[in-house]
Amino acid sequence: MFNRQIRLPANSSFFLFGPRGSGKTHLLKERFRSPEVLYVDLLDPETFQDLSLRPQALLERLNALPPKAPWVVIDEIQKIPSLLDIVHQQIESRGLRFALTGSSARKLRHGSANLLAGRAFVHHLFPLTAREIGETFSLEQALRWGTLPRLFSLKSDEDKRDFLRSYAHVYLQEEIAHEQVVRKLEPFRRFIFTAAQMSGQIVNFSKIAREAGITVPTVQSYFQILEDTLVGFLLEPFHESVRKRQRGNPKFYFFDTGIQRALSHTLNVGLSPRTYDFGVAFEHFLISEIHRLQSYGKKDYRLSYLRTKDGLEIDLIVERPGRPRALVEIKSTERVVPEEVRALRRLAPDIPNSEAFCLSLDPTPKKIDGVSCLPWQQGLAELGL
Repeated sequence: MFNRQIRLPANSSFFLFGPRGSGKTHLLKERFRSPEVLYVDLLDPETFQDLSLRPQALLERLNALPPKAPWVVIDEIQKIPSLLDIVHQQIESRGLRFALTGSSARKLRHGSANLLAGRAFVHHLFPLTAREIGETFSLEQALRWGTLPRLFSLKSDEDKRDFLRSYAHVYLQEEIAHEQVVRKLEPFRRFIFTAAQMSGQIVNFSKIAREAGITVPTVQSYFQILEDTLVGFLLEPFHESVRKRQRGNPKFYFFDTGIQRALSHTLNVGLSPRTYDFGVAFEHFLISEIHRLQSYGKKDYRLSYLRTKDGLEIDLIVERPGRPRALVEIKSTERVVPEEVRALRRLAPDIPNSEAFCLSLDPTPKKIDGVSCLPWQQGLAELGL
């Protein structure tokens, strides 16, 4: 049992979005143990068929509740967005409280769904963070397999590989093919393989289009699908001007290192410390960890990256309201030396109201030319996470 860091409202309706397998249903069943809670599972074929053909059947179930029913939980609300009209009406007329989960925001964003006009708060659940895992956390395991909760009940590497491959297959078949998100699955399959191989790199839309045999606009629409189905997030290029930020190409990170490895067909490839692949995986893990923690803490941080024309790069820029910008370099080295903070030393003076950090596997905190070099766990705390 993991102590999840997300804090859900005690008395207000809410949406809980998160990728499949992140633990939404388990979390809500732990939270709402009362037998008076009404659970509506839209992944159940019979329930789905009943309510999709006759949405008013939900109202009949709600009318059967006692006057002071505690909560109504609807799992995977995006499968029947029209139910939100009934939810809205019941919040207004009876004061019912709803917990609404979803593993895709696509139908809700693109189908003009009733998003309850602010009457339900929006929260996101992610795979486990290192803090949620606690003393049993293993960086090597997190980089190799990711941190979806189901993995922690699996003992063998073979079982973990099978689970991650099945997850990737189910995503393609159920989220993409079954929901008819794309007309043809094979071009999307080629796209997602290439995108997974390039995870964490600046997105080269033209190169991906060539390798997947599709057009650039199609690639751009496919990345939107990955975001809408909560399979990843974009990291925009940094610039003082919002308009100019939108001109540069973003980076894309899959929501979990294990899923990225499954989609790129690299689950059988080992990750050894002090190798390039290990460094890439560590950067992916740490940026995802920061993304998750700032969401749970409701920090309203803006995350971006910077690469100059002459090739200097800052892995992550964290804009923190009311605090200096954090310029973050991520290194998987066990001993940070001055050469590894060269980009920060050169670029930090040109970025006003900022402070520089290097987060690494080096256990010894130190200061190098104004850069705070910290063990990554301590660095997260210094970032305010």
